[in-house]
Amino acid sequence: MTPLLVLLALVVLTILMTVKVVPQQTAYVLERLGKFYGVLQPGINFIIPFFDRIAYKYTLKESAIDIPEQICITRDNVQVRMDGVIFIQVIDPKKAAYGIADYTFAVIQLAQTTMRSEIGKLDLDKTFEERMTINRAVVQSIDDAAIGWGVKVLRYEIKNITPPQSVLIAMEKQMQAERERRAVILQSDGEKQAAINVAEGQKQKVVLESEGLRLRQINEAEGEAAALKSVAAATAESIKLVAMAIQNEGGIEAVQLKVAQNFVDQFGKLAKAGNTLILPANFADMGSMIATAMTIVKSSEPKK
Repeated sequence: MTPLLVLLALVVLTILMTVKVVPQQTAYVLERLGKFYGVLQPGINFIIPFFDRIAYKYTLKESAIDIPEQICITRDNVQVRMDGVIFIQVIDPKKAAYGIADYTFAVIQLAQTTMRSEIGKLDLDKTFEERMTINRAVVQSIDDAAIGWGVKVLRYEIKNITPPQSVLIAMEKQMQAERERRAVILQSDGEKQAAINVAEGQKQKVVLESEGLRLRQINEAEGEAAALKSVAAATAESIKLVAMAIQNEGGIEAVQLKVAQNFVDQFGKLAKAGNTLILPANFADMGSMIATAMTIVKSSEPKK
């Protein structure tokens, strides 16, 4: 029984050593007699026991590698502490196994040196604005070097940029001063716009008032002209009617009566206006005065 059990155990062990199940998104690097033989694909694979061995195992999934914090010096000689994270993926297991001893360590070191180099090209203020530029530079640098490592750099992201405390205080003061400057500018712009609006309103008011005054004067002038025309037309019409009435029978007698009546009325008003009267020399001869007036009326009659 004992030899049979030993034989059975050897058979089971041999089968286990012969069959290799590779998980999905995983690559096994196979060596035969110490030499690279191939890469086992996901699924069931068969190898020769004691001759073949799995030398390396790699995941083909995207991996995130933390880049340790380090001190970088900007172009204006300010020390900042920076860290990040890089995302890589193994695309060629053979190169990853034999192209470099430890691609993870190499990627971290290259990311740090590239980051220091890129920060040294920028002033402190620009390091916060140029994150994307730094990220692209790190990815490009590592990607070019990792061609022989069988690794693809997908992206790099800066996590933190920490300047010294004194620089943070100075930056806070600078930002506060900038905010105050913007507030003053906005206030002055508002006051300027308000003054412009007031001036514009005053100008429009003056224009409208002058336009209204001009229209009023035009309307008044047109009204006065129309009134004068109406009065002149009425006066002309009345004179025409009086002239026609004089030419009719009894017209002269009516004029004489009207002249005498007006003379008496006006003399009565003159007597009431003051205590002193200056009378003409021939005032007693009322008839001669009326006759004189009628002579003037008759001399002004048109000749037939």
